[in-house]
Amino acid sequence: MTAALIAIAGLMALLLARVPLGLSMVAVGFTGIGFIRGWNAAVNVVGFEILAIATNFSFVVLPLFILMGVFVARAALSDDLYDMSNAWLGHFPGGLAIATVAACGGFAAISGSSAATAATMAKVAIPSMRRYGYSDSFAAGTVAAGGTMGILIPPSAAMIIYGILTESDIGALFIGGILPGILTIALYVAVVMVVVRVRPAAGPRGERMDWAYRWLTLTRVWGVLALFFLILGGIFFGIFTPSEAGGIGAIGALAFAIGRRKINWTQFYRSLAEAGHVTGQIFTVAFGALILNQFVNVAKFPEAMLAFIDGLDITPLAVIFVILGIFVVLGMFIEGIAMILLTAPIFVPIVEGLGFSVIWFGIVMIMAVEISLITPPIGLNVFILKSMMPEVPLGSIFRGIGPFFVADLIRLAIVVFFPPIVLFLPALMK
Repeated sequence: MTAALIAIAGLMALLLARVPLGLSMVAVGFTGIGFIRGWNAAVNVVGFEILAIATNFSFVVLPLFILMGVFVARAALSDDLYDMSNAWLGHFPGGLAIATVAACGGFAAISGSSAATAATMAKVAIPSMRRYGYSDSFAAGTVAAGGTMGILIPPSAAMIIYGILTESDIGALFIGGILPGILTIALYVAVVMVVVRVRPAAGPRGERMDWAYRWLTLTRVWGVLALFFLILGGIFFGIFTPSEAGGIGAIGALAFAIGRRKINWTQFYRSLAEAGHVTGQIFTVAFGALILNQFVNVAKFPEAMLAFIDGLDITPLAVIFVILGIFVVLGMFIEGIAMILLTAPIFVPIVEGLGFSVIWFGIVMIMAVEISLITPPIGLNVFILKSMMPEVPLGSIFRGIGPFFVADLIRLAIVVFFPPIVLFLPALMK
């Protein structure tokens, strides 16, 4: 236990020194194993873990969905999603913020990435909200929170990684995320309505569009709906596997980009390079997390953690809340995907031993990770917004996120207390 705590402290020190996360975890894991088992064992473990993950066929689904998200971005579907949402909702109080939430949900369904969703929607939505007099704090908070849906609404890179690590059904995870995703959109819309009711100046009405334009915007987003239902419908009805769905999604997104004349050979090459770059970043973090996990196991940290939880003498549901509390604390320092890689091997056996569904816990874990994306001091989505709005103080962005953070805690509690929200649709697949 002491060795594991020293390792965690060392990891935090490396992160504060701005050493890349994946390399930091490799260094800490390798050093820890070396001290406990010897340096030859450490070298063997590092080599084995990197080879095992690099040759694991299951991971092929990850770069395919990443490539799909890149092609979707090239096709400029985010612009059409926002235009459609704005045309139908923008004239209401806070309507542009509601439209942003709706567009974030739509883009999340075809991008699979929170960072991509936040960055893309910031480019599309922030200028419009500023033009109509929205407060910078409220606008930034809406986009940062809406962007978190990228890893919850399927298909999601986080779900793929969790499914591979825990040997869970990735298709069931995808389907299980649908209703929590809809719940998230509904609660975020409710937050917008409450904020503009309390502070009308924060979200003035936008321009009312005529009916002809509204119907026109619907015809521009059929590709998004087609891609979403093709992927999830195929998985739900057992027509193809998640890996096959990744390939079909990538080809569908490419065809859509070609049809809209948004891609040429140069952009196609750049899309492949971008997808490869993102995949490489994720795999580097995965290498580090798995090596660090080996050290954690050698140091008997899972057993110590289980003994600690058993010693609390609390109900199984209270154990879940203890674990979620740990996620919130870790989320202040560790990026979301890395947190899943680092903690899933530790907590999933505990949760499974308590009789909870691994699919349900996977969605709960991802929702907790979502919260970390807007939690100070690291909050990845917050810093994405800060980089795109450098003149807005960081504190102002966090204040704008506050009401959405409360909604996140409420929806997490709802899903924890009512597991059928996650498990109902996957049960229909059987």
